[in-house]
Amino acid sequence: MCGAGALEDMMTTTQAGEPTADPTADPTAGPGAEADHAPGTVHGYHKQKDEHLKRLRRIEGQIRGLQRMVDEDTYCIDILTQVSASTKALQSFALQLLEEHLRHCVADAALRGGDEIDAKVEEATKAIGRLLRT
Repeated sequence: MCGAGALEDMMTTTQAGEPTADPTADPTAGPGAEADHAPGTVHGYHKQKDEHLKRLRRIEGQIRGLQRMVDEDTYCIDILTQVSASTKALQSFALQLLEEHLRHCVADAALRGGDEIDAKVEEATKAIGRLLRT
């Protein structure tokens, strides 16, 4: 989705302060949700949707593999190596999605001009900031 705050809006924290998905959160909520997330809206990732889903399923498999490794009492360093690989895969996916957002959503706002471009650049900047913190 082009609303950069959607994922953040779906996150809550555990007692230990770690982020976790909020299953009751509306993924379309957030700034500009009405305009950017209307049914039938074409998002920047639309053309690569099948490839993205395939990639996310592979990452999901990696995470399941981590669970299996812990369950099987695998050596700590081996698990950490797989955590690193999973993290890199997710970061790579995020970077691809960000690029598509810039090429589609931000570029489209630039063509329309006005305050919309400023809002999209600010939204993208905040998304980049969240990615850099991870």
